[in-house]
Amino acid sequence: MGKIIALANQKGGVGKTTTTINLAASLATLEKTVLVIDADPQANASSGLGVNINDIDCSIYECIIDQADIRDAMYTTDIEGLDIIPSHVNLVGAEIEMLEMEQREQVLKNLLDPIKKEYDYILIDCSPSLGLITVNALTAADSVIIPVQCEYFALEGISKLLNTIKIIKSRLNPKLEIEGFLLTMYDQRLRLANQIYDEVKRHFQELVFKTVIQRNVKLSESPSHGLPVILYDADSTGAKNHLSLAKEIINRNK
Repeated sequence: MGKIIALANQKGGVGKTTTTINLAASLATLEKTVLVIDADPQANASSGLGVNINDIDCSIYECIIDQADIRDAMYTTDIEGLDIIPSHVNLVGAEIEMLEMEQREQVLKNLLDPIKKEYDYILIDCSPSLGLITVNALTAADSVIIPVQCEYFALEGISKLLNTIKIIKSRLNPKLEIEGFLLTMYDQRLRLANQIYDEVKRHFQELVFKTVIQRNVKLSESPSHGLPVILYDADSTGAKNHLSLAKEIINRNK
């Protein structure tokens, strides 16, 4: 039975999409079957995995709004065992279109239930907001990874996200757990980065992943080539960090 993990933080620029792409690629490299759901209208996870978003006929938008078959929206990637359901800019307006739907918070869960057992992991890349699509992702998920940028305002907004998770857990998805807090864009030379690390560790203790994602040029460059970093430069720090994260998640879920 697959595990659905949402990557969420309503703060933008914390590395959600980068983590989704590269964690998915690393899990697939470790011979797990993985499906990425791009639930962000910017569709960066789609293009970062080599999907030309102008060429697709069916995206997560058509599945949510037009009840298209979810299998029609699945695309393969350059990595064996890694598939993606891409996003589309139309997803921006989907939340308004969903308002009239019955059980509107459960739409994504109902879409994923029939295919959940076909993958070891399903990763949902959420948009930087706490809107209805993100609520859908958290309702469908078994757990959530919260990327935290090692910057001054890192902890700002986390309490709002944790409150949303608490509400969803009590009303919509009692089994939702926090998979872990992931520190991203870490630069050990900066005193501030080390202070943020210590502060997050003090607050959330064993919920913080041992793996830290360091700042890395190759990691920043790889999406523009439509490749996860493990294909772009397997020896880079970014590739090694995400492989380490994938192993940590596999060990946690044994």
